[in-house]
Amino acid sequence: MKNAVKSAPGAAAKKSKKKTSENGSGSHEKLHDLFVDGLKDIYWAEKALTKALPKMIKNATSEELIDALTSHLEETEGQVTRLEEVFASVDEKAAAKKCAAMEGLIKEGEEIMEESDEGVMRDAGIIAAGQKVEHYEIATYGTLRAYAEILGHEEAASLLQQTLEEEKAADEKLTSVTPSVVLLTADGEEEED
Repeated sequence: MKNAVKSAPGAAAKKSKKKTSENGSGSHEKLHDLFVDGLKDIYWAEKALTKALPKMIKNATSEELIDALTSHLEETEGQVTRLEEVFASVDEKAAAKKCAAMEGLIKEGEEIMEESDEGVMRDAGIIAAGQKVEHYEIATYGTLRAYAEILGHEEAASLLQQTLEEEKAADEKLTSVTPSVVLLTADGEEEED
């Protein structure tokens, strides 16, 4: 019984030291690693989107949707370059790590295009798939910007904020296109027999 009492304070001291090191510089390094891992993930995702967006454009029929997707493809190409600047700003080599989430979202979009009839219904599906992608990107860029701020990477935070604003604008554009595509379908004005 005495041994148990004597060893308890020593064990508590070891736990306390471990917590301190995890919450001190060690956690800063771990957050940096998580930040860089997130950059690699979204870098892969953006590069994959530069290949997926042209397929969406090719399958869309609404001029408004085609314009929105074409504009976002150009932005996405710029976002890839901006991510390379973010990597450089934190002294890391730009590298891609396969993003399972984006891979799944792209695959879902491809399935929608394959399974829906050409025209307004496919356009509606493309909008839905596109907005899922935008929401994923908004969440990712918001988190990465917050990590950059916490880590003191001001330039990276600023660059990530620019992309976050573009992703939000792309989502809003897809939202604004939705009524012209979906309502026409619901009213039967452009449905084909």
